[in-house]
Amino acid sequence: MVTLPDFMADTALARLFAQEHREGDAAWFSLPGGATLYAPGEAADYLYFLRTGRLGAFRREEGQEPQFLGVIRPGEPAGEMAMIAGSPHSANLVALRDSEVLALPRTAFFEAVERDPDVMIELSRLMIRRARNAGAHASIGDPSVFGFIAVEPGKAIRPIVERIAHAIATLGYSVTVEGAASLLAPTEWFSTVERQHDFVLYVAEAEETAWKHVVGRQVDRLFRVGLGDHKPPAVIPSYASGPLQDQRLVDLILLQPAKVTHPKGSGEWLNATQAARLFHLRENGMADVQRLARVLTGQSVGLVLSGGGARAYAHVGAIQALRERGVPIDFVGGASMGAVVAAGLAMGWDDGEMETRIRKAFVETSPLDDIAFPLVAMTQGLKVKARLDEHFDDIEIADLWLPFFCVSSNLTSGAYHLHRQGVLKEALRASISLPGVLPPVTDGNSVLVDGAVMKNFPADVMRAFQLGPIVGVDVTRGRSITADDVDRPASLWRWLWSGEWRKGPPIVALLMRAATVSTGRDLAASREASDVLITPKLNEIDIRDWKAFEPAVAAGRAAAALALDSLGKPVTELRRRPSLADLARLNGDARR
Repeated sequence: MVTLPDFMADTALARLFAQEHREGDAAWFSLPGGATLYAPGEAADYLYFLRTGRLGAFRREEGQEPQFLGVIRPGEPAGEMAMIAGSPHSANLVALRDSEVLALPRTAFFEAVERDPDVMIELSRLMIRRARNAGAHASIGDPSVFGFIAVEPGKAIRPIVERIAHAIATLGYSVTVEGAASLLAPTEWFSTVERQHDFVLYVAEAEETAWKHVVGRQVDRLFRVGLGDHKPPAVIPSYASGPLQDQRLVDLILLQPAKVTHPKGSGEWLNATQAARLFHLRENGMADVQRLARVLTGQSVGLVLSGGGARAYAHVGAIQALRERGVPIDFVGGASMGAVVAAGLAMGWDDGEMETRIRKAFVETSPLDDIAFPLVAMTQGLKVKARLDEHFDDIEIADLWLPFFCVSSNLTSGAYHLHRQGVLKEALRASISLPGVLPPVTDGNSVLVDGAVMKNFPADVMRAFQLGPIVGVDVTRGRSITADDVDRPASLWRWLWSGEWRKGPPIVALLMRAATVSTGRDLAASREASDVLITPKLNEIDIRDWKAFEPAVAAGRAAAALALDSLGKPVTELRRRPSLADLARLNGDARR
């Protein structure tokens, strides 16, 4: 006979499953780590209840990156919404570690709740909470157990993990760091520690091989920790459980010397570890420690910048407004010109350097006036290439201080292309290759053009990489092109003499606007993924007007200030999960 842990006994759901199991209606079974409990489209004929272990929920929609929705912990149900609604499941539910599950048939559940209405009341409260979380873009249950494994000897990582734990505690959560002294602890000890703390951080030093294996199968997400100024070892054992590897829940932290200007060789580490995400942590770098604390607690901020030609100058103003209000930026991504501005942010440019470099690259002289005979494009693209060379050199994406991505459009496959590794300037060159305006970029047999063609506002892509709030800046809204913009010049000579030709002929405006018109479905998905949506008023700025820097920056700054000041709470708290102390207070208030 299967019994439930004592801490579950005071819930109506736990009592229901215990009784139904005794009577033979609820089946108990073991679900090995990596096994799937249910998949999208399958009939929801059972209500599940997790006795021990951990389940992870994942969703992958067509044309989008896989998304980690969160975890289900012991004492929590699974599949309740689909079962009650009588609809198929919409996500994959996978065992992140060996788990024990109870399953109650749908008919038996409805018969049971007629006898004990408290079950439906309790389940309804849970469903309402999860529905509200979904409406606020929050996950089912955020990961709370993390592992840190040293890749190589030479530097103890426990002091670093302790600093991360201290930063988590300052955010109002209870946290504990546990090491190899817990190697021989019984299974129930792990369950108790994880239940009594908001966050548990298990840390294994390089020589603690047996403990590494325990950590790798006990956590919701694993971080390997390496030395950024060293080459990766020839062989790096995984230690991560099969589910963590299969679902790409293994990340990499590279420790960097305090005075390093830019990391180097990080791409080799990524290739050696196949990590899902990479974070750089400078020695004595408190800002980097705080960033990791936000990542672990679901309070990291992702910034996404859309394409939009010269209108993308507004992103510079939006970033200024974010910085003025102390909003941290932990992940950055974008498309087309938005990708260029995002790359500057990931490089570590402050406001002054950002403005100086953008002015020099795009404002002082047009980047699109090296006109070519239009066999493939209307410009040669040499000026754009030279400016990317000047401002981004040969830096690789993996060597940027912030996690960064940009998108281009793969005309060969008919899908967007995600750039997260490789040489930064080459990724940017692909992302800004407006069809017909700039020559395309080839990658093997693939032809890559401007990311705006297929994914101009990739906020939904950002959601796949982090669980925290997303700030999106979309510069494509409002009037973009009118009949006046495509009128044939009355006098060709006057048009040339006035310098208007440097913007490109009217066909350039037509091509640029055509490339940045998103489909309604893509736009809705991206805006839905944004917790804060900033839409500067740019009606008076031509998409080709590379001189319109000041008004575009001012519009971006004003729109961002308005959006941020109307929130009523800091951006980092938009997805804040309640702590155990918060829940205890809420339960106490409810009883009173």
